Formats: sequence, C-alpha cells, structure tokens
Amino acid sequence: MDKYNPEYLDQEEKELLEDINDMDLRTAPRPTETEQLQFKDAAARFLQKETKMNIRIDPYELDKIKELAERAGLRYQTFIKSILHKYITGQLVEQNQK
Repeated sequence: MDKYNPEYLDQEEKELLEDINDMDLRTAPRPTETEQLQFKDAAARFLQKETKMNIRIDPYELDKIKELAERAGLRYQTFIKSILHKYITGQLVEQNQK
C-alpha cells in the first residue's frame, strides 16, 4: 500500500489494497481459456482509443494545476483529463462564491 497515498483512499479502496497485498498469486487458479477470452472481450469493449492533444497554457496556471494534481495524488495530465471528463459529463459544477 506504500505506492498509494492512504489519505485519498476510502475504506473500501484500502480494504481492496490490503486484500491484494495479502494474496498469494502462486495459489490462485489460472483462468480457463474461455474465461481468458471473456476477459479479453470485456477489456476490448471498454478500451477506448485516445487522441493526443497539445495546448498552450500560462506557466502560472500550469504550476497551480500541478499543485492541485499533487494534492489529489495524480499526475497533472491525468488530473486535467479528469477535470475535462467531469465538466463534459456535468459532474463539475461551479460553486457560488459569496
């Protein structure tokens, strides 16, 4: 669990990481060929091709984005992608400042 900052994990995520760390993969049964094909099919359906994008950004804004990303435990590119996704899907809402 050293790789992940526990401050940003909820209880379920912490328990999952503990279970994974306690797991002995040498004793886990190998999936059948049918199960392997099902895993591959499911992964292919959920994998999406991504397009690279270049943008110009003010150095001050990039520094602020990097600070916020670090606090969230993310790389800044992942953080930006997350913000864009939340905005597009309506999950990012503007707060009224009084």
